[in-house]
Amino acid sequence: MARAPNKHGRDQALDFQGFLSDLQDWELSLKDKDKKMRPQDSHQEKLKTRDLGTSSGNYDYSRNLDSINTMSSSFTSEDSLPDAASEKELGNEYFKQKKFKEAIDCYSRSIALSPSAVAYANRAMAYIKIKSFREAEDDCTEALNLDDRYIKAYSRRSMARKELGKLKESIEDAEFALRLEPQNQEIKKQYTEAKSLYEKTILQKASGARKNSVQEMQKVGKLDTKVNGQSIQPVSSSAQITEMTAVQDHTKRNNTTRKQEVKASVQELASRAASRVKAVAAEKITPPNSAYQFEVSWRGLAGDNARQTSLLKAISPNALPQIFKNALTVPILLDIIKCVATFFIEEIDLAVNYLENLTRVPRFDTLIMFLSSSDNADLVKIWYEVFDNEATPIEYAEKLDNLHTKYCPKR
Repeated sequence: MARAPNKHGRDQALDFQGFLSDLQDWELSLKDKDKKMRPQDSHQEKLKTRDLGTSSGNYDYSRNLDSINTMSSSFTSEDSLPDAASEKELGNEYFKQKKFKEAIDCYSRSIALSPSAVAYANRAMAYIKIKSFREAEDDCTEALNLDDRYIKAYSRRSMARKELGKLKESIEDAEFALRLEPQNQEIKKQYTEAKSLYEKTILQKASGARKNSVQEMQKVGKLDTKVNGQSIQPVSSSAQITEMTAVQDHTKRNNTTRKQEVKASVQELASRAASRVKAVAAEKITPPNSAYQFEVSWRGLAGDNARQTSLLKAISPNALPQIFKNALTVPILLDIIKCVATFFIEEIDLAVNYLENLTRVPRFDTLIMFLSSSDNADLVKIWYEVFDNEATPIEYAEKLDNLHTKYCPKR
């Protein structure tokens, strides 16, 4: 006679049956979620539901477990999650299809996930295509804040600024891009176009001013053809002709004098305006955040050593490596050294601090190594005449000796 199952065996059977029931319920819930995400044919759904039944009394556990694992992996796969790179690539595809607004949306999501100079510059190009030049300029600026040597950002900001009428700034961007990549034909063309348009605008303004001056002179000339309130009338006698000639000569002299006075007045006004602009610029010197900003400001103060010194002193010496990164050039390096030499004696501690931090700028050693013979001779002369003379305090001698080997290495 067969033995009746004991209580322990019945409990195990019930537990296992409960486990299978829970597993089935879990699988059905996942199937329901999958159905909502990817609608399928209702007939197929019915077939799947029937397969899950237990009418046959046998539950195909291994087959459905594989299905559960596959479905679970589809929910947790990283590929299904959005990321900055994939959004940027999708934006590029939309751009190729000339769907610029969709491209802008993708680039915006990429920037939100992980800001990058490339994403900002790409969105700027899409903005240019839909003629949103202000937004394009802002995006290029953001790109350059992340990478101040990104040529495409300079080029695209130059394009945007040209359309906004900021021709001088457009030329500066194109010029700086050319310094980074001198053989880039597209940027050369862009620079030439911006410069030509700028010169044309200047000529038009000058022509308009000259036309107004001529009209003013003509008005003055008409007033001068009257003598004692009487208009000069055509006459035939030689005495009257002589008198008329004298009056005309007098009028011409007066016109010439007035033209000279007007010219002098215009020049004086222009001189005052230029002085005022320089004064305002001096009052608003702010520390630059990149090599590009420094170079633009530095060139704008060319010829005014006092203001260039103020610009340099507005920068903390420790910030020089971060500002210039890999964008320091030989002309700027030499200019800074010459500027430091002008206040070396009065502020020697600050000057030495600038000299030390310049050596920490990336590419410093390379720039010094490839100095031309004339530039190297100028640097050696400055060093021995200013930084290493008898007036230099002895407590700075060791520092300057160490710096001397970096600035004037033996060749």
